[in-house]
Amino acid sequence: MITIYPAASRYSTNHGWLQSNFSFSFAEYYDPNNLQFGPLRVFNDDIVQSGTGFGAHPHREMEIVSIVLKGQLKHEDSTGNTEVLVPGEIQRMSAGTGIVHSEFNPSDTEDVNFLQLWFLPDKKGLEPSYEQFAYDQDALHNQLLPIVSNRQEGEHRVAHIHQDLTLYLSKLDAGRTISFTQSTGRRIYVFIIEGELELNGEKKLAKRDAARITDTSSLELKAHSNTHFMLIDLP
Repeated sequence: MITIYPAASRYSTNHGWLQSNFSFSFAEYYDPNNLQFGPLRVFNDDIVQSGTGFGAHPHREMEIVSIVLKGQLKHEDSTGNTEVLVPGEIQRMSAGTGIVHSEFNPSDTEDVNFLQLWFLPDKKGLEPSYEQFAYDQDALHNQLLPIVSNRQEGEHRVAHIHQDLTLYLSKLDAGRTISFTQSTGRRIYVFIIEGELELNGEKKLAKRDAARITDTSSLELKAHSNTHFMLIDLP
């Protein structure tokens, strides 16, 4: 089953310095029928104005993945990590038994737009950890590139996450098709960053649309325009 969630169906909030779109219940948005999809608990699409950000705040028992689409995001945490995340890099933080961090837009002129995903870990009580690196952006071209996983994915470096999932990114040329197959009983989440994508010849997604897919082990993804998208293989 492929269920489409249009971009306009997301919960939107505007605090001036921060504009957010929530795909799942988060903060002031609560819907008991939209709490999670498998272990995917949060999928936020945030725009933070220059010179502003989220002050120090705690997290526990969550795997947090951040991907910057535009601009830059400065991260600091209580374990001593200080990094600036830019497009083409992936950041994974395991909150585990507890971590405090802040996220700030260090630019004087440019907004930062980033996606932040939270996943429930496969076990509790983990030691907090952090990982950030640049992935091969050329390897996104017309293929699915794994960038986050709980296992090694061929020759590609991945951010190790404490959950049985793999997060892929791709940039698919207009008219091109790629296939994805997973084991029976698993879930697929697809999110369109830019462009238009057709799933199994019947479901069409546009910019910022998402699909939650169950009972569908094989997927054909065809780009109707040059398309940048994310696919997550979930238990």
